[in-house]
Formats: sequence, structure tokens, C-alpha cells
Amino acid sequence: MGELNSGLLNVKIAKLRTCAHVSKGAGESGMTAPNTTHFRNLRNTLPREFFNRDPREVSRELLGKVLVRRHGRKLIAGRVVEVEAYLGAEDAAAHAASGKTLRNAVLFGPPGYAYIYFIYGNHFCLNVSTLPEGVAGGVLFRAVEPMVGIEEMALARDLDGRDLRLLTSGPGRLAEAFGITRERDNGKDLTSVRSDLWLADDGHVSEKVLVTKRIGITKAADMPLRYLVAGNRFVSGKRVMG
Repeated sequence: MGELNSGLLNVKIAKLRTCAHVSKGAGESGMTAPNTTHFRNLRNTLPREFFNRDPREVSRELLGKVLVRRHGRKLIAGRVVEVEAYLGAEDAAAHAASGKTLRNAVLFGPPGYAYIYFIYGNHFCLNVSTLPEGVAGGVLFRAVEPMVGIEEMALARDLDGRDLRLLTSGPGRLAEAFGITRERDNGKDLTSVRSDLWLADDGHVSEKVLVTKRIGITKAADMPLRYLVAGNRFVSGKRVMG
């Protein structure tokens, strides 16, 4: 992590300490202070059964859920607004397409566990395993909308926080903002608050979901397996209104 060496940047970061970004609905955002009830809701983890399904179903229903990182005594959280499904053996773009290896073993394990890989030699990507144990499937997290811990995200990204979209729009940015690495998080149980990384349901429902082709890949690129919240400005790439 780089250090912020500008006093001006530190002042701007400090202004974020009393605020948390919370979704109002598809494509709408507001700044509001987090309350005790909201923090309590962030501990309502998704059950393992949620992930024990076709990754396409899991992908659609993950939109609106919350990715949470416990960072010391603080929480970092963002609402999921963009994911991609990877189907396993029948999906040429999936890491599991060539069979089980030491690297991709998590995808073949029980559902609900973090699969982290390093890409392009410069960033990590977060996925969650789906389907019953022994059957490979997964969902890639492409973007979240920052909710809690914006200061920590900005510091991790070495940014001043003026443009919140730069914090978590795209899988590499997301992973860096949440401090996600393969060494730290691969194989972590995302259904348990005993982990320091989990997925929660705070009751939010995304109003409009769009399905498009996956992006940033060359194999099986025409498959409609990218799920996103229409109009949300934190979605990676060009904004899709639907």
C-alpha cells in the first residue's frame, strides 16, 4: 500500500470519516451516517445453501447483498452491484474448465468459499464457489458500491476519495480496497462472521437487474453471464442504464 504524503489529501480523507455511502435504489446514492441497526444487519450472513445452486441463480441474487471485511475493530462494506457467473467444465472461460488443480481446488470444494486468483501480474480477483462439493462453479465479483469504511478503502487504494467510483469499480480495484489477496483470503468461508471476510444480507433489494455478455475475456465471450444493477455508477466499464 502506498502512503498518502500530501497534507491536503489527508484532510480530504478525514472528511469521509463521519460518512458512509448507502444505496437508495438502482442508480441512486446518498451519504448518511451508519447506525447501530445497520451494523447489526451486516452480520446477517448468507447461508451456505444460498451458494449451493447454479452460479447463474447465485449471481442474480447476489446483487444488492453486502461484501464485508473486518479490518481490526472496524468494518469495511460495499453493496454488490456487478458479478459474473462461471459455469465450470462446460465454460471455456472458467478456471475449472481444464479440471481440478491445486490452484483452483476451492471451486470444486463446498459452496460459499472464497477463490482468489492473481491476474495480469498486478491485481487479485475475488470469487465465491457455488454448486455442491465436487462440482465446479463460481461467481466473480466485479464491483461494489462503497457503504462503510470509505476512508480505509481510499487509503488502501492510495486515493484521496474524491471519486468514490475509483475505489471499487472493477475486480482489481475492489480487491485492493478490501485488502483481498490470495495468501490472506483464498479458501476463506464467506458464510461466517468468524471469518474476517463475509457476505451479508441487510434486506436491500436491487430494483432492476441487467444481464449482458461478460467482459475482459476472449473465450466464451458471447455468453450472457454478467449481472449488474442497471444505472448504478459503480458498475465497471461504461454505465448501463437498461
